[in-house]
Amino acid sequence: MSEARLLIVNADDLGLSPGVNAGIVEAHRRGIVTSASLMVRAAPAPEVAAALSAYPRLAVGLHLDIAEWQYEDGEWRATYERCPPDDAAAVEAECRGQLAAFRDLVGRDPTHLDSHQHTHMSEPVASVASGLAEELDVPLRARSIRYEGGFYGQTGKGEPYPAGIEAEHLIELIEALPRGRTELGCHPGIGNDTGSSYASEREQELRALCDPRVKAALEREEIRLCSFAEISSSPGR
Repeated sequence: MSEARLLIVNADDLGLSPGVNAGIVEAHRRGIVTSASLMVRAAPAPEVAAALSAYPRLAVGLHLDIAEWQYEDGEWRATYERCPPDDAAAVEAECRGQLAAFRDLVGRDPTHLDSHQHTHMSEPVASVASGLAEELDVPLRARSIRYEGGFYGQTGKGEPYPAGIEAEHLIELIEALPRGRTELGCHPGIGNDTGSSYASEREQELRALCDPRVKAALEREEIRLCSFAEISSSPGR
């Protein structure tokens, strides 16, 4: 098994908006999405959580939502904060509150943890998220499983980068996957109802994720799609 190539395709931002919810479901039904990460503080989260029973093969984790930033006038500016991102006690309280909300909405623990705009890659969110993942005994993004973030439609400064979400580029990423387990992140959606700067890119991602050439590439490369639920339940994960 260690010599095999296993791919988890995880859709971030589940719960963010009706369009995002619909896009993630579509990318799971017709495309290659196997897992998703739920933003429990978003208003549409309860509705999509109630519908998850119709998609038993879609693993659902917790998308820790501490803050969001947008690049404007040469710098990153916060558009909102759930709590002060540099206050360790506040971050822990907020993360545990979001875990409790996830359990209430979904009726079980998350299959994995990650975070909005990768805030868990920096302290103090890093230590809090790591501690929660250890308590839950679930994967935390970019820790035990390689993370591939190259399927994205903007540059690091928020500039459009449509080539990054074309089906051809996704196939290139698939062909280059190393042995072992990889998580590929994505952000599919339908329409433009999020109010965020990542808007039209979501439909472009959806088209690529559902492109039959992508599934053909997975078969040709002998890469097995799996979900975080399968990884979490595997001995010695």
